[in-house]
Amino acid sequence: MSVYSRYYQIVRRVPRGRVVTYGQVAYEAGLPGRARQVGYAMAACPEDEDIPWHRVINARGEISKRGSPGSFERIQRALLEAEGVVFDERGRVDLDRFGWTP
Repeated sequence: MSVYSRYYQIVRRVPRGRVVTYGQVAYEAGLPGRARQVGYAMAACPEDEDIPWHRVINARGEISKRGSPGSFERIQRALLEAEGVVFDERGRVDLDRFGWTP
């Protein structure tokens, strides 16, 4: 199984209305310290697979910025809000309330 497949397998387990950090996914995959690689994997999600990439956020509880700011961040936030995830005035998610621990 490829490293990306391991990440995808973990992310598929994150329930609706919950989030997980890039670092948590890497740790659960047995690859602590590879949070950035998890980000690359989420950006490369195959469109024909059901991977809830939008449920992966950074350790500050924020949606990570991509190369060119804009639509991906808005889409990710809208998807999370549709699942009941709440953002504070700084654009952060309360990880104690909405975070998921495998």
